[in-house]
Amino acid sequence: MSAPSTPSSRSTRPTVTEREARQVAEAAREQDWRKPSFAKELFLGRFRLDLLHPHPLPPDEDVQRGEEFLAKLRDFCETKIDGAVIERDARIPDDVITGLKELGAFGMKIDTKYGGLGLTQVYYNKALALVGSANPAIGALLSAHQSIGVPQPLKMFGTQEQKDTFLPRCARTDISAFLLTEPDVGSDPARLATTAVRDGDDYVLDGVKLWTTNGVVADLLVVMARVPKPQDGESGEGGKGGITAFVVEAASEGITVENRNAFMGLRGLENGVTRFHRVRVPAANRIGPEGAGLKIALTTLNTGRLSLPAMCVGAGKWCLKIAREWSAVREQWGKPVALHEAVGSKISFIAATTFALEAVVDLSSQMADEDRNDIRIEAALAKLYGSEMACLIADELVQIRGGRGFETAASLEARGERAVPAEQLLRDLRINRIFEGSTEIMHLLIAREAVDAHLSVAGDLIDPDKTLSDKARAGAQAGVFYAKWLPKLVAGPGQLPRSYADFHPSGHPDLSGHLRYVERTARKLARSTFYAMSRWQGRMETKQGFLGRIVDIGAELFAMSAACVRAEHLRAKGEHGREAYQLADAFCRQSRIRVDELFGRLWSNTDDLDRKVVKGVLGGAYAWLEEGVVDPSGNGPWIADAAPGPSERENVRRAIG
Repeated sequence: MSAPSTPSSRSTRPTVTEREARQVAEAAREQDWRKPSFAKELFLGRFRLDLLHPHPLPPDEDVQRGEEFLAKLRDFCETKIDGAVIERDARIPDDVITGLKELGAFGMKIDTKYGGLGLTQVYYNKALALVGSANPAIGALLSAHQSIGVPQPLKMFGTQEQKDTFLPRCARTDISAFLLTEPDVGSDPARLATTAVRDGDDYVLDGVKLWTTNGVVADLLVVMARVPKPQDGESGEGGKGGITAFVVEAASEGITVENRNAFMGLRGLENGVTRFHRVRVPAANRIGPEGAGLKIALTTLNTGRLSLPAMCVGAGKWCLKIAREWSAVREQWGKPVALHEAVGSKISFIAATTFALEAVVDLSSQMADEDRNDIRIEAALAKLYGSEMACLIADELVQIRGGRGFETAASLEARGERAVPAEQLLRDLRINRIFEGSTEIMHLLIAREAVDAHLSVAGDLIDPDKTLSDKARAGAQAGVFYAKWLPKLVAGPGQLPRSYADFHPSGHPDLSGHLRYVERTARKLARSTFYAMSRWQGRMETKQGFLGRIVDIGAELFAMSAACVRAEHLRAKGEHGREAYQLADAFCRQSRIRVDELFGRLWSNTDDLDRKVVKGVLGGAYAWLEEGVVDPSGNGPWIADAAPGPSERENVRRAIG
């Protein structure tokens, strides 16, 4: 059967307004809250410690299976992975990838009935932290395959036939990749240009995808493409069109990996540009109905986002080890540098923050395993907070190491010193603030979920498209909601001296005061959000600086809560309880300083002035400031042409094994 001709109007990038783009994003998010959410309640001013404490525990059989695999993986990392070789050659050796397949590392999250290991989210994340410490590019390889690649969306949305067909392959032999981003489409999927046109029992894909992690070596692809909506008089083959997800064989005719991209970090990453030209995909490979692709992608990321902060935890642990060992032997002015306050404060920050990051990831992961709570906000906060704090941790390690921190491991080794890749870690971690939702997008995504309760009762009041009768009904609903909600923000357990007394055991630092602070501050955060909505109403969505600070405060409060719960959990188990309490106490004190500063910046900031300066920059008012330098950039377009059509470049895809 020949490929259908595609009208030129359908091959051009969709033109969408800001409002239309927001509507696409809104339609893709999960609308309902069927289970409780600690973070959602926190943003509403309700400190539900009962949702976290006592710390949830995994079943013994899950622990045994997970620990057995971690032991095998640790041995593999120590004996088979040479991070220096990967950094030097900018490639993970084929035998390492093959060894990971044989170990079952590509099937960690896949059920045993499909040939996977069936690990819990907790142990999957521990494994990523471990292998990511050996080399972050390997962690990215495994994470992209299992967290957002073929296995996870099929697990959640695939048919039984699709699971039987593809999951055994993903568990042992095949590598998968997730393809959403395009050269001119990042966080605005409403403008997605790759098309999938129905033709009998197939869809025909045309378009170009950018930054396809694992795409260079993948065997299977999850591809997001726009199915044209049926026109008047067309049947539409029973579908309604829209952004749709497909499982695509990477070796299909018409697929060309046109470039293997290179980055400032993660040099072993197999990330490329993939072109589709009249690629036939069986309709049976469509995941879910037409138009459900973006919802599938975002739902997959709800727990998939936990893999990235898990590797940030591994980075923090390594930074702490190096900081401890180096600062004990390096002397300045008659004593180890660790004992100088300027350096010691950095080490304290690394230790306390690593403890908190692990607390956040383990707690969120265990809640995901139990499926008792809705953790969409917790996972997003973990990604946001982990990626930001891990970069700070790595930067502090480079500073502690001084000139040796800036020097490459290869150079250190060449002149006879220990090859410590501190600068490499800093480069490798930097992408985490962009991967799987940039910090800026995460702020907006979390803020939308945080104000969901308000918009559900009062959203029509600020919607310009609603009628007066709609607004009247919304006003009545809002009046009932706020009459019950606002009085509860005045007082709470955080003002009672003996609240949370379980967190002040004899002989340990007092964590109960920190939990009282979280409770009080959660109510203050909710009051601030309500005041801002009352003040700005429909313009609230444009106040991205304010929303970002609100989210950052919530992230700190979540991390403080998790740190305290983890400390008490370890104390109750008899595992380093006193030390855990000390770390939690230090973290909470550091976090409270950051929170107080963020509250100050809610209302005292330069947001309005910044907008004026930006307009001046874009209008050329300050172009004179750019004089006196040369621009080493090459010529060429800012964004490469991604027009559909046959490839004119060599296919650089390579199969492993």
